[in-house]
Amino acid sequence: MIKKLFVNNQIRALQVRTIDETGKQLGILPLEEALKIARERNLDLIQVTERVEPPVCKIGNYGKYLYQEEKKEKATLKKKGGDLKGIRLTFNISQHDLETRARQSAKFLAKGDFIRVELPLRGREKALQDFAKDKVVKFLETLKALTPIKIERDLKRESRGFNMIIGKG
Repeated sequence: MIKKLFVNNQIRALQVRTIDETGKQLGILPLEEALKIARERNLDLIQVTERVEPPVCKIGNYGKYLYQEEKKEKATLKKKGGDLKGIRLTFNISQHDLETRARQSAKFLAKGDFIRVELPLRGREKALQDFAKDKVVKFLETLKALTPIKIERDLKRESRGFNMIIGKG
């Protein structure tokens, strides 16, 4: 969300560091003079930062400035990373099904998503945790053969089974 910017007469500082529409610094000017320059050019005076003294103001079209800021914000949201996809293995999963899940995981990783590998344990399966870990290790070996991987969160024993998170390596 873009913060509220002060424009033209909303600016309360006595002096402002002014930048024109081409990016050239005009220096520290009294607010009235900066507003006068902006009006002469049929543009707005936009307060870019208020944290410094004197605040930085830019001469430009306010609508166009807001549009550019929204584009920057959307671009940073896109770069954030992919979704978290879940792959569920079972205690008695066959080798073919394990390979199928590994191929599907490779597709998710190619798109930039992260994968949560889950192996829930029920009843008597909880007593055979070493066997369950071996299933997860086999899955990882099969996946490593298809694509490079990076383990984001190690294999972790939880109350209902095993979980781990994998990213593209």
